[in-house]
Amino acid sequence: MKKKISAVLFISLLAATRVNAADPTVESVSASIDMMWVMFGAVLVFLMHAGFAMVETGFTRSKNSLNILMKNMLTVAVSSVLYFVIDFAFMFGNSKGGFIGSSGFFLNGQSDQMSFFVFQIVFAATCATIISGAVAERMKLSSYMMLTIAMVAVIYPVVGHWVWGGGWLSKLGFVDFAGSTVVHLTGALGAAVAVTFLGARLGKYGSDGKVNVIQGHNIPLGALGVFILWFGWFGFNGGSTLAADPALVPGIIATTLMSGSCGVLSSALYTKFRYKRIDASLTLNGALAGLVGITARTANVSIPGAIVIGLIAGIILVEAVHFIDSKMKLDDPVGAITVHGICGIWGTLAVGLFDTANGLFYGGVQLLGIQALGIIAVMGWTIGTVGLFLFVLTRFSSIRVSSEEEIAGLDFAEHGSSAYEFRESFVATGDGNLHPEFGVGLIDRLNKVGKVSDKPHISNVNETV
Repeated sequence: MKKKISAVLFISLLAATRVNAADPTVESVSASIDMMWVMFGAVLVFLMHAGFAMVETGFTRSKNSLNILMKNMLTVAVSSVLYFVIDFAFMFGNSKGGFIGSSGFFLNGQSDQMSFFVFQIVFAATCATIISGAVAERMKLSSYMMLTIAMVAVIYPVVGHWVWGGGWLSKLGFVDFAGSTVVHLTGALGAAVAVTFLGARLGKYGSDGKVNVIQGHNIPLGALGVFILWFGWFGFNGGSTLAADPALVPGIIATTLMSGSCGVLSSALYTKFRYKRIDASLTLNGALAGLVGITARTANVSIPGAIVIGLIAGIILVEAVHFIDSKMKLDDPVGAITVHGICGIWGTLAVGLFDTANGLFYGGVQLLGIQALGIIAVMGWTIGTVGLFLFVLTRFSSIRVSSEEEIAGLDFAEHGSSAYEFRESFVATGDGNLHPEFGVGLIDRLNKVGKVSDKPHISNVNETV
């Protein structure tokens, strides 16, 4: 069996090299291997979108499952087209004042960058889909797609140009190897602004300000999504080398694995200490927290450094979820703002501490300040632009579904169907319309269930992942 696999790989590699040269050379073989590695990384990152879909679906209510799946599917499709038309040019075209690229629209003159182009597409879609989970269960699909277009077409590529496209932050020495800031923080900031405009789901916060738990319908499905994301993250970080470099790739995979694992351990142990039991959903989220934390500099962090980054990320996750949910009153059903935003900030700052070349713990001082400046700049740009976009959008129409539609579920309201073979009894009438008395008293009942005291308790946070 091993001989057959080796033969297939050899034939595939030989065929790839003959595209570039009649007689393979060391250079052509090396280029082909690098290209195959980047494409493999792109495929793994694409698979992460299945993970996002499973996490968001599993940790929200069943009546919104179809809507979440459609948002994730459409996000990938829209991002791919937009990246071809304008985004690649905005990110990697000739720089205009270090702010934005200005050449290469429709990949004009960039045909030799096809593998890099595909790899960057799946990153852009990842940034946009972070918002999907945070706004789940109450945002109109049309409004979400307009926000996605704004994120992918303008907001994300500007940040990408600053850091990866030769823009002003890269010239200062800002480091973000695989996207703790460019992808994760940018997406999370967009999510935070959108949640602020939307408000909380019906029944999430009682009239007295208490926090109610809105339980997800399929935690095992959410757990499967986390494992898919973790698996895809090896391509997310490993593929960012843009070459099958034997000096870099094994270390990147190792630090990615260790930081994710330590995020799991610290979140599990910390919830045991804080809530007297291990919280399952926070522990699952701990893996993602550790992975986001290491993404900014996985190529130049030691394994002990990755362990510390992951351990701290898991603790930050638990405290930040409670603070955002209970104090800031930002209703984020899947914990996206914390996982990708707060832990993205931590991962970016951690570069200034643990970078083996210029980190504070290795004798460098300046890098930590540059990292902090980059975070502030990205926060200002993303919050300002997303806020302005949503402000204008809400002047024309509401971005949120009606109370009746939210209670019925977005599957029925937006798609006229459901993900499962059942229909809630309060949805159907003879003609498929809502009863005139639809929802009477239901919101009051929601406000009276699942209340928790002001004292921290595990039920405050067991819905998030």
